[in-house]
Amino acid sequence: MKRKSIRDILDSERPLVTPLAHDALSARLIAQAGFRAFTVGGSALLAARHAYPDIGLIGLTDMVEGLGTLAAATDLPFLADADDGYGDVKAVARLVQAYERIGVGGLLLEDQDRDRKQQRADHGGAVVDLSVIEGKLRAALAVRGTPDTFIIGRTDAFGALGLDEAMRRAERFLKIGCDGIFIAGLKRAEDLARVGMAFKGAYLSAAMFETEGSAWLTPQELGDMGYRHISYPATLIFRAVSVMAQTLSHLREASLGRGSFSRMDGAEAARALLDDAVRVKDWRAYEAHGLAQSETP
Repeated sequence: MKRKSIRDILDSERPLVTPLAHDALSARLIAQAGFRAFTVGGSALLAARHAYPDIGLIGLTDMVEGLGTLAAATDLPFLADADDGYGDVKAVARLVQAYERIGVGGLLLEDQDRDRKQQRADHGGAVVDLSVIEGKLRAALAVRGTPDTFIIGRTDAFGALGLDEAMRRAERFLKIGCDGIFIAGLKRAEDLARVGMAFKGAYLSAAMFETEGSAWLTPQELGDMGYRHISYPATLIFRAVSVMAQTLSHLREASLGRGSFSRMDGAEAARALLDDAVRVKDWRAYEAHGLAQSETP
């Protein structure tokens, strides 16, 4: 089945809600849950794949390898972090071509200063001059092989320079032709509302974090503010890490004779979910077909 473009599904759900996948299994589960698309963030992907923080430790090859695995797991359209493009405008051109080859439907190109990159946009950090990110976004727009490739300008200026500058940059991104914008680091409902009102009608993305002090608004509330796309950057990986850590802690205590380790409630249901996600039946069907063919005289 041909992968739809981000443009194809944008109007099918308003706002478009995308969990963040961090590996092939999570991407497959997102598809099975009925979502129309997903997003891949560098932070979760690097944590799951390499146990690295997202502070500028990797490059394009690492991202392409990780994204390729997720792209092969499902035919859902997806957006992917592109960080700062991993270099100058030539590197951005190479990135767009590489992302398109593996099926990335859209990418977020940011203005963070790579040498002082932060995992959380509200923590300050630093951003490059506006001319630098504009040049990279123009390069991305010029080199894409199809207009279906969705180019989103992301600014991290809020934490570094304040909301006024972040909004000024976002406005510039739209003026040079970006398909959408994302102002990273917004936590307060009033800031989200101000941005939503200012850019209503544009493709505007919001991110919902579950960390303390962050507003927790429903997709419908954000949609009413003017947001077309809502992502949940840490929701899946936070829950996965929490359950794994608790399970391992309990097992370790039991192994040392300091506690008990009970069998999981619902283990059979979990096994069925996993078998479905890894498509055991399909692989067994291929196997059976091969055996039948080999037995044909």
